[in-house]
Amino acid sequence: MLEVALMIEGQDGLTWPRWQRIARAAEELGFVGLYRSDHYTNAGPPDKESLELWVSLTWLASHTSRLEFGPIVSPVSFREPTMTARMAAAIDDLSGGRLQLGLGAGWQEREHSNFGFNLLETGPRMDRFTEGLEVITQLLRSDAPISFAGAYYTLHEAILLPRPQRPGGPPIIIGGNGPRRTLPLVARYADEWNAVFVPPARFAELSAQLDGLLAEAGRAPGAVRRSLMMGSLYGRNEQAVVAKLAQAGRTREELLARGLLVGTGAEIVAQLRAFAEAGVQRIMVQWLDLDDIAGLEQFGAEVLPQVHAAR
Repeated sequence: MLEVALMIEGQDGLTWPRWQRIARAAEELGFVGLYRSDHYTNAGPPDKESLELWVSLTWLASHTSRLEFGPIVSPVSFREPTMTARMAAAIDDLSGGRLQLGLGAGWQEREHSNFGFNLLETGPRMDRFTEGLEVITQLLRSDAPISFAGAYYTLHEAILLPRPQRPGGPPIIIGGNGPRRTLPLVARYADEWNAVFVPPARFAELSAQLDGLLAEAGRAPGAVRRSLMMGSLYGRNEQAVVAKLAQAGRTREELLARGLLVGTGAEIVAQLRAFAEAGVQRIMVQWLDLDDIAGLEQFGAEVLPQVHAAR
């Protein structure tokens, strides 16, 4: 059974009016969720407007009634994990249990340099991420005070109060395709694995590897939901698709191989079905044009009813 959610890039010109329009559209059109990235700024200049993640999610929690939502993903490289746990628990309670807590190690060099954060080399960065996951999951899931002594974080008799209304707090999403470091962390800590920009066959391979890691950790395959964040090039008709392909400077085949949805509504429905057959349970469709509400409405009208009808 496949669900379709919406994902936007919060550093790519997101403002309050844009966020509010997109949120209303996502809920009215029938997307199951609305997710956004967590960045200070773009990977390359020029800088664009960037609405702060957790403030925007607080508004979303109290101005929507159905959407699941969250960061894809919030990095421990500039988000101190005990505060992330506190904010996540509070916003999940405010929304009635709709937050999905996506967590990552951080990757974008420019924002860390611009704002004075140490991104670290890949090995230490992943070590810090592992400690951050340990801190966040213990605070959310333990009803007793916890202590933790790591290389990056230290806790002494720390407890999160009030306790999350959902037992264990909001579900943890870990994003990424890395078979050596990321998937083992998913098997250990996550409630959901979010793959990024892979075609169906590769998704199935990584998902099978995750099944093996879960078995080694004593967890059932069904304990971790499988989702995928992917780009989209949608056109109302073939002429519009061809024009967008020309603008992108890529062929249809190249973009499909990179894990994007490409085509008219009917073509995208067929592509979504292939992902469902590969084991994807939730697709997070990346929508880059934050002002193209008309296109989003057309996408929702053409694609979502057919996907929902197949569920």
